[in-house]
Amino acid sequence: MSVTAQATFAATLVDEWVRAGVGHAVVSPGSRSTPLAVALAADDRLRLHVHHDERAAGFLALGIGKASGVPAVVLTTSGTAAVELHPAVVEASQAGVPLVVCTADRPSELQGVGAPQTIDQVHLYGRAVRWFCPVDPAGSAPSAWRSLAARAVAEATGAPPGPVHLDVAFREPLVGEAGPLPPGRPDGRPWHRAVRSVAGPDDAGLDDVAGLLAGERGVIVAGAGSGEPGEVHALASATGWPVLADPTSACRVPAPATVAAFDALLRHHPFADARRPQVALRLGRPPASRMLAEWLAGSAARQVLIERHGQWLDPDRAAAAVVAGDPGTWCSALARRLARPRPAPAWARSWSAAEAAAQAAMDDVLARHREVTEPGVARRLAAALPAGATLVVSSSMPVRDLEWYAAPRTGLRVLSNRGANGIDGVVSTAVGVALTTTGPTAALVGDVAFLHDANALLELAGRGVDLTVVVVDNRGGGIFSFLPQARALTAERFELLFGTPHQVDAVELAAAHGVAARAVDDLDQLEAALREGGPRVVVATTERPANVAVHDEIHAEVATALGGMA
Repeated sequence: MSVTAQATFAATLVDEWVRAGVGHAVVSPGSRSTPLAVALAADDRLRLHVHHDERAAGFLALGIGKASGVPAVVLTTSGTAAVELHPAVVEASQAGVPLVVCTADRPSELQGVGAPQTIDQVHLYGRAVRWFCPVDPAGSAPSAWRSLAARAVAEATGAPPGPVHLDVAFREPLVGEAGPLPPGRPDGRPWHRAVRSVAGPDDAGLDDVAGLLAGERGVIVAGAGSGEPGEVHALASATGWPVLADPTSACRVPAPATVAAFDALLRHHPFADARRPQVALRLGRPPASRMLAEWLAGSAARQVLIERHGQWLDPDRAAAAVVAGDPGTWCSALARRLARPRPAPAWARSWSAAEAAAQAAMDDVLARHREVTEPGVARRLAAALPAGATLVVSSSMPVRDLEWYAAPRTGLRVLSNRGANGIDGVVSTAVGVALTTTGPTAALVGDVAFLHDANALLELAGRGVDLTVVVVDNRGGGIFSFLPQARALTAERFELLFGTPHQVDAVELAAAHGVAARAVDDLDQLEAALREGGPRVVVATTERPANVAVHDEIHAEVATALGGMA
């Protein structure tokens, strides 16, 4: 092979990405992307993952960035292959996940003339990317190549993190050998580094927020990105406020202030009405619970939102202040400012007693069901995974069942694609997470999400990941059975449009991809399957009407247990 500028350009980008800390690249096969694909494969400092399906490849790369905080590079050829990355780009943008997207493109002389596999890729992902850069290696100076690559990583890891898009126009010949690379910074440092300071609160800002949070009847709502749990619970201890902790927050730990059953508690209107807070401190992303959101919106509480990058996560437009900063750091500072010699004991005790009663009620109901139930799967899965495990949970019902019913525990990291709240790409995301995780990884998904991302199973058996995918199979869209559509439409019309039953056997589908799979009939079998290691698929079959009934049974039992606590 002869030395070409394109091959040298591609090798320079890869070397600079490694210098900037990138450790993984995901490539989907294609011809026009050859120079960069070959360069990525030639650098043994990178872990290369080849995936046949571009959409799955995008979510696999997203999972790597979500788990590690370091962007992966994902590469496709031109045309509709590049379009397939769009769902992962949108999720990365809205969830704040770093991602470097590289799409090969036809050069300018092939644009607008009907050349095959040629579409308009300029700003293909619109405003979903933090930075877009069209690149023509033939028209760019070698002195700019390292800057281009390093800036891509710096922009992807900015404030907030997210995807960047490099659209690279490659010309024939696509195969070549790299020549000497332009010199980089000494000592292997990247060409650019983005140094971002996360300063703590100043006195004026702290006075302002503390003034808004003045009140004895307060609650702390902890979602994903809430900061260190020790700092959050230190504030709870200083104020006597409960921590309504989403599983993705890392704050759902056994502690006096932890309230994990907040959704079930707030469904009991006498309790919810008697617990309307004066102030609410919201940390990170909002939990999934609609009951919690409506309760807060109707409480007239003064609300403060603290999010690391100051993102406006306020769909009810209720926040009196949106604060940019590390939530844990702010909690530590507020604990000193808001600490009371003797926090209101009745307020804290009432929440703690209600939490204990609700947890006991959930255990009682689920113990009566020998069959597999969806709340039971979520609760047992969260409890049974070993310390150091990661659980990736799908949107729709799985994330809600985990949020509503998982008990407090330590040693479990919970991740979920809650940027755009879609069910696409969940299994691929879990594969990416497993590739960067030392402990075991599990995924909890519904059957529709599993079918939607079935191509995640391609070559999964050979990727060397300890991943168990738990599929709750209710033969369709179970979440819609909880919505007004289920009561407003005829059964036939509801099934056609929302229930969407299918006849796919998830065990056979996994087996067809060479992935070990089994069905389980009870929760003990589920727990045993988790100990077998992965990759494997475990299928728990439920019925949609029975699932609604067991949810109602749990909520009724919690209401009974609360009794006169209102």
